[in-house]
Amino acid sequence: MDREPTISRDQSRTASKGRGPFKGVGRDVLVASICGGVVALMVGASYAAVPFYNWFCRATGFNGTTQVAISAPASGPIARKIAVRFDSNVAPGLPWKFEPEQSEIEVNIGQVVTVFYTVTNQAARTTAGQAAYNVAPLTVGSYFQKINCFCFTEQTMAPGEKREMPVVFYVDPSIADDHENDGLNTITLSYTFYPVRDPVVKPLASGDDDKRKGNF
Repeated sequence: MDREPTISRDQSRTASKGRGPFKGVGRDVLVASICGGVVALMVGASYAAVPFYNWFCRATGFNGTTQVAISAPASGPIARKIAVRFDSNVAPGLPWKFEPEQSEIEVNIGQVVTVFYTVTNQAARTTAGQAAYNVAPLTVGSYFQKINCFCFTEQTMAPGEKREMPVVFYVDPSIADDHENDGLNTITLSYTFYPVRDPVVKPLASGDDDKRKGNF
């Protein structure tokens, strides 16, 4: 009776050594793929976190972020008054002079008010900026409603240009129902202009260029 072929112990050891490196390579590729996927997920999450945070602040008034309204409040002004102070700042790298025309006003809650900030480009070149904003106390952000504001868009200033920039706002009458704000007498609206390195170039319709130059 023929014997079945057998593999010696040395041959078996040699065969296992030959398979080992391939197993190691496969494992390394798998680990590298997992690590790469985790890194890509983290990078994607970090980019998504910024717009999500901005959306969250706008939606809830978190961190003193003001709200955007499309019209005056339906209920109209109420008798309660509140003082609104105006603060202005310019970040390093932007050669602008930026200040409110009034430092403080008193308004009825629910009253639509228009105030102006004055901006002057002190550079001998065209510069652009974008305003960040909030109100204090930070818990009032959800009640401070802006109908129009220069902070909604980038602002591009010609050399030496001076411009009045309006803010149209009201304090939502529903703040009177929030008893945590019963003792609130003053709101501070604060802006900080930051330089825009690559401003958005807006196309001009025929004839608009001459009109814009006339406003400088």
